[in-house]
Amino acid sequence: MTAERVDPPELSPPTGFTHAVVATGSRLVFLAGQTALDADGKIQGDTLPEQFEKALGNLLTALRAAGGTPADLARVTVYATDLETYRGHARDLGLIWRRLAGRDYPAMAVVEVVRLWDRQALVELDGFAVLP
Repeated sequence: MTAERVDPPELSPPTGFTHAVVATGSRLVFLAGQTALDADGKIQGDTLPEQFEKALGNLLTALRAAGGTPADLARVTVYATDLETYRGHARDLGLIWRRLAGRDYPAMAVVEVVRLWDRQALVELDGFAVLP
């Protein structure tokens, strides 16, 4: 994939995301929502950072299985059950993101939801990638 990350100077400087991603490639990969489920279908982690790390790891596992890398991510949406808790852990979550996915940020959104499919889940990530 060729990705041009666009952050117009007229917009607030992005922190942990890119305002727009122009992607050129031949394959689209749509990634299902991933929570902190382990291979046995049980939620792992009691805290938002623990669950975020597992959910992001699961998203990246699916992406790699489809032939992609974190740099191929064009868009990610984060669904959190408590936005204030998410904001309170923003620094930790950013460190987790950089350790697992690097610094090529996709276009992103964070949305607060009442609950997720798995009652114990605090966060879910989905997205799509463009592969060469």
